[in-house]
Amino acid sequence: MGALVRLLTLSCLLALTLPTLAEVGWWKSAQFYQIYPRSFKDSDGDGVGDINGITQQLAYLKEIGITATWLSPIFTSPMADFGYDVANLTDIDPIFGTMEDFERLLARAKELDIKIILDFVPNHTSDECDWFVRSAAGEEEYKDFYVWHTGKVVNGIRQPPTNWIGVFRGSMWTWHEGRQAYYLHQFHAKQPDLNYRDPKVVEVMKDVLRFWLRKGAFGFRIDAVPHVYEVPADADGNWPDEPRNENTQDPEDYTYLQHIYTTDQPETIELVYAFREVIQEIDQELGGDDRVLLTEAYSPLNILMQYYGNATHLGSQIPFNFNLLANIGFDSDAYHYSELIHNWLDNMPEGQVANWVFGNHDQSRIGSRLGADRIDAANMIVLTLPGISITYQGEEMGMTDVYISWEDTVDPQACQANEEAFERLTRDPVRTPFQWSDDKNAGFSDAPSTWLPVAQDYKLVNVKRERGIALSHLNIYKQLRALRDEPALRQGDVTVNAIGPNVLAFKRSLAGQKSYITVININDDVESINLDSVFTSISSQLQYVVVNDKSVRRKNDLTFANSVLLMPKEAVVLSTV
Repeated sequence: MGALVRLLTLSCLLALTLPTLAEVGWWKSAQFYQIYPRSFKDSDGDGVGDINGITQQLAYLKEIGITATWLSPIFTSPMADFGYDVANLTDIDPIFGTMEDFERLLARAKELDIKIILDFVPNHTSDECDWFVRSAAGEEEYKDFYVWHTGKVVNGIRQPPTNWIGVFRGSMWTWHEGRQAYYLHQFHAKQPDLNYRDPKVVEVMKDVLRFWLRKGAFGFRIDAVPHVYEVPADADGNWPDEPRNENTQDPEDYTYLQHIYTTDQPETIELVYAFREVIQEIDQELGGDDRVLLTEAYSPLNILMQYYGNATHLGSQIPFNFNLLANIGFDSDAYHYSELIHNWLDNMPEGQVANWVFGNHDQSRIGSRLGADRIDAANMIVLTLPGISITYQGEEMGMTDVYISWEDTVDPQACQANEEAFERLTRDPVRTPFQWSDDKNAGFSDAPSTWLPVAQDYKLVNVKRERGIALSHLNIYKQLRALRDEPALRQGDVTVNAIGPNVLAFKRSLAGQKSYITVININDDVESINLDSVFTSISSQLQYVVVNDKSVRRKNDLTFANSVLLMPKEAVVLSTV
């Protein structure tokens, strides 16, 4: 970052006026929590987590202050991609339980006032889905449900119609002997892409949304949204090749091409708007609290902002903000943190709500990516910035990546690579069993073995142990969550600043209420900072409200605003007195 940009980032203060409390729906200041069902809690001793296990542990979500939890897919699936290859979009896979188990989960969640959000996979189905079987057979109703092409013949040899490379390596096209054509799959060959240019597909997927909403789900996290549409075929039914990315030399790797024709097409945004109309329809039909859409897209910022909606259409209430997740690294400084936070807040359409994400089931865990001594700092950022916090299971207590050998690797994204490249691609290390206690298999399962290995550090990092340690990651998370009920943190303005390269600080303020200042020392130097020089309208004395285990101060201690001393990697929340 150039010196001028750094200076502007340092000097530019952001003041956003959030809606008054009366205008705020439940989701606008909610705490969302992602459960990866295979790894949350096993209730039947088969080594794989299930719905009844989630039901058993819902009280834990209440303990840590979760408003809503979204579940990675629990639908019928041959598990080529662990549920993201759905064979029946309106039924539960037996490995997770039954529809009756799901209904009991909904009932228990309602008792605890926790909303259940489901994963919705619109881009593709399993090749074992009845729709695909019928499409491959050429049945008229389903013939165009998927993207088919007979390919091209070069020197007498039939080849795929384009050079497109899939996310899971290799060609996006697989030959189907029965149909005598290639089908498109942006991911695994067992995940054929639906064809949204067939209006029947749009309607049947809307019906899937209606089915689960009427069951009692409170919305959907929509998977892999940028991939749903490809560029339209030309008059002859053909598509263009995608251009090379000269930075990658492996011709099988997804990044070998620039995916300008297979991602982020304008029709994708319009489809999200259409899905939101279904949400509004069911809101009117069933009443009660708002139902929500969360959209997953690692797309440029200007595209992400379109997901919120436009002058005539509502879109996703929560387009995932992956700015911090994707761009903050071990060596990032406070200017970089500040810039990324500003990017979202400064570009967000008026009247919309920010969200903050540091982890999910596809990305290295916070403690492994940024360092275990920055776990509290990341949770402070997520929980004290305005809007919506999103936590991946285990990040509240500091779980870290687990080494999984090539022999034990099960993630298809890695298995389709090779022993030399799999560690860069595998998502298994962040999907290992949840660490409940120091009992066998971390209290996750009574099985002789679990579907992925349990972390070796589970006797030290687990819910049971951390409940009893005052400044454990878990207890700091719970303190931060409780603090979010304060008016300034629910409704207040925010001002974000980098104070030099090492210290990130932001103030939440609301007229007539205490202000709160989050201060994070990102690096390993002792820092003395003058908060008076960067924030207006703060008292000369400040009180420590939350501290982490790097601090020499304790909760309720006082300090002067013009001389706050920070230890290396210290992260605190202060309040005006």
